[in-house]
Amino acid sequence: MTSGKQKKIKNADYEKELARLQIELVKLQEWVKATGHKVAMVFEGRDAAGKGGTIKRITEAMNPRICQVVALPAPTEREKTQWYFQRYVQHLPAAGEIVIFDRSWYNRAGVERVMGFCTEEEYKEFMRSCPEFERMLVRSGIQLLKYWFSVSDEEQERRFQRRLTDQTKQWKLSPMDLESRKRWVDYSIAKDMMFSHTDIKQAPWYVVNSDIKKHARINCISHVLSMIPYEDLTPEPPVLEERPPQRGYVRPPMDDQTFVPDAHAKL
Repeated sequence: MTSGKQKKIKNADYEKELARLQIELVKLQEWVKATGHKVAMVFEGRDAAGKGGTIKRITEAMNPRICQVVALPAPTEREKTQWYFQRYVQHLPAAGEIVIFDRSWYNRAGVERVMGFCTEEEYKEFMRSCPEFERMLVRSGIQLLKYWFSVSDEEQERRFQRRLTDQTKQWKLSPMDLESRKRWVDYSIAKDMMFSHTDIKQAPWYVVNSDIKKHARINCISHVLSMIPYEDLTPEPPVLEERPPQRGYVRPPMDDQTFVPDAHAKL
């Protein structure tokens, strides 16, 4: 279903529901911390599909010591000689942690495959070993959630065009993004092959329709919350006792300190 066929959520309703979901995410965080649960989330999809915006809404109210985002750069020459999954393994969650992979080991099945950054044998080995790798993660006690953000060709093109005139987003139009824009069909074939090998019972793919970003965010966060059996373990707010009198301290003169200028005064 494309964005033109859907009735968009009103901004006020979106903000209200997002605020409610973020409170639930904080409850989820406290439960994960208290129980030692381990959660790994994989966010994949085409360029401009809305992964980053959804991740931002998930994490903005959460403790970064508990919920971490991993967005690895291209591998170094040394990392290219390692076992393929090795550089991802070190970022997997320990007890009481949530890790979100903003792109993941699936780079090999997507961009590396389409752009020719891996050999045919490396690609085939990934397809053979990835399901076993993920089953091993699940057996070890990690809850693995995999999300594919699906955006139509037309909507992706609109987002690319908007980035051209938005100086805060022009950095998102990397040479790799521009090249991938030309290879829509190649990426579609690669995604279909990836799903056919890695959409396994122990760690299935969940597809997020992302032609309308606000819908995608609400739907994805709601699904995450439904998949983790958390309980509300939020502690009672602490009592702020009356502060005792502060004696024996004299604040140094204000002129002895360097303050940040009041830029707002010029507005």
